[in-house]
Amino acid sequence: MKMSVLVLDDAQINVTLLCLLLKKIDQCEAVSFVEPESALNWCNSHVPDLVMVDYMMPMMDGVEFIRRFRLLPGCHDIPVLMITANSELELRYQALDVGANDFLIKPIDKIEFLARTKNMLALRESQRFLQDRASWLAVEVKKATTEIRARERETIFRLSKAADSRDPETGAHILRMANYSRIIAEHLGLSEEEQQLLLEAAPMHDLGKVGIPDSILLKPGKLTADEFEIMKRHARMGYDILAGSASEMLQAGAQIALSHHEKYDGTGYPEGLKGEEISLFARIVAVADVFDALTSERPYKAAWDVHDALTFLKEGAGKHFDPLCINAFIAGWEQVLEIRNRYRDETTGSGVLS
Repeated sequence: MKMSVLVLDDAQINVTLLCLLLKKIDQCEAVSFVEPESALNWCNSHVPDLVMVDYMMPMMDGVEFIRRFRLLPGCHDIPVLMITANSELELRYQALDVGANDFLIKPIDKIEFLARTKNMLALRESQRFLQDRASWLAVEVKKATTEIRARERETIFRLSKAADSRDPETGAHILRMANYSRIIAEHLGLSEEEQQLLLEAAPMHDLGKVGIPDSILLKPGKLTADEFEIMKRHARMGYDILAGSASEMLQAGAQIALSHHEKYDGTGYPEGLKGEEISLFARIVAVADVFDALTSERPYKAAWDVHDALTFLKEGAGKHFDPLCINAFIAGWEQVLEIRNRYRDETTGSGVLS
């Protein structure tokens, strides 16, 4: 791989001499300038592998050039060799302070020049290797993390589907409500990362139903007061199953499981939270879950028309639901209808990505 060396000296004869010496180094390509400003302009769009700069220049001395060079993107750690006829320590201190790595004293000794230049280029080659290695590792870590996250997502989805299988709902229900949740999050202005997290965590909202007796969970008619008290326990059960995990996805799922039956006016359960005391993810899922429950057919009820269900949500804004979440749901109405059509009750899938 060729290495580019920027040579800067206001005397053309010195530039020519340095470029001739650089030709003796394999894979070394010189880029020369006699004006500091021109050299800096070139460095704005090119990053050299080594800089050789003379100290004594009329418009801008070598110390100032190095200071400005170090401020350019990608140039903070490029090796810099200062060439000077002045061996005073104070000058060297100044040059080192702004980022010089080594020095050559005029008149230049050919052997010393080649040795110091090769050392600087070897340093740069090591930097390149470490940068390439770091980039490769970053790609591999991202790939591995993506694979782990995908397996975690599929496991959670299947567990959530298993919990749903005990309910008169279908696997398509959790696909729809999770994607409805993501749509609401999008129109609330949440980041792509937050939208994805919600999409993956929302299916865990009813995981606690695994602890509810079938006689109550599958009862076709209205629950008695005592039965409803038992049914309400699924929120806390879901939280207890998921809480304490190091997984961000499970942490989000725990909060959703606990609070998705809370109501904006404080009349929900299990804690009677009100307004923004309820986690945002839970407020979002409450809208998505109720809409899908209303518009889905069950053994004990017919499916509502989508517009009737939307009217119900609007009427519940500020009481059952967060008004901002309702507005976001309405803003994404076309997307909602597309998701509803895509994931019908006969849908069988292993993921929740829309």
